[in-house]
Amino acid sequence: MPQADSDADFVHSLARGLAVIRAFGADAPHLTMSDIAKRTGLSRAAVRRFLHTLIELGYVGLEGRNYSLRPRILELGYAFLSSVPVWSMMQPALQDVSTRLRATCSAGLLDGVEVVYVARAGRAEPVVVSFGVGARLPAFHTAMGRVLLAALSPEERAERLDQADLRAYTPLTLTDPARLMAELDIVADQGWAIVDREFEPGLIALGVPLRNRAGKIVAALVTSARASRLDAATMRTHHLPALIETCERLMPALHLPG
Repeated sequence: MPQADSDADFVHSLARGLAVIRAFGADAPHLTMSDIAKRTGLSRAAVRRFLHTLIELGYVGLEGRNYSLRPRILELGYAFLSSVPVWSMMQPALQDVSTRLRATCSAGLLDGVEVVYVARAGRAEPVVVSFGVGARLPAFHTAMGRVLLAALSPEERAERLDQADLRAYTPLTLTDPARLMAELDIVADQGWAIVDREFEPGLIALGVPLRNRAGKIVAALVTSARASRLDAATMRTHHLPALIETCERLMPALHLPG
């Protein structure tokens, strides 16, 4: 029995309502009621009630048979970002790194087996997958994710690995669990991660940990560029020092809980 089923304080209706919101995404900005029922596993009757409530609250809109999220949904994410002032302070720092390196610079957090982008600056590389603020990407196959996973204990890494989708996004994607665990050991030892064309064809990224004032890794910074323009050696030589310096500059103001 799932833990939630035996938890008297767990609000199942709230969980189902959030599942309806999460059904939408970059791959599905417009959904019918049947689409949402399939994506969430909820009955059409339940989906109808949740959608009606979300429409009344201004979070969802309806055009014909298609539902879509409304701009007011941004309030939910902004509540988090505004509660942690460091993100507003981080944007100029990311922009500075992006300008100096002529590459995209982003910041993100670990959430389960995914990373969530919370800030971003710089040039927009032509990529298949969206890396904008709010994007959720597989942690085990991204530089940002590997830096954050490497900060966990071996037991926690293994537990999350069991929950991860280890699909091959490109011919270079690491999908073997043993090799992934070994890679996280390397990242933990060296303090940074490079993912070269494993998640996005033609894209190389370098990630470094961002620590709070107690020294605990709570977030990550990453730069990314087309692999046709930069290689791993160049990123280690030029990008790594710039990212480390930025993290050290941000640390005194970082109040993120560990």
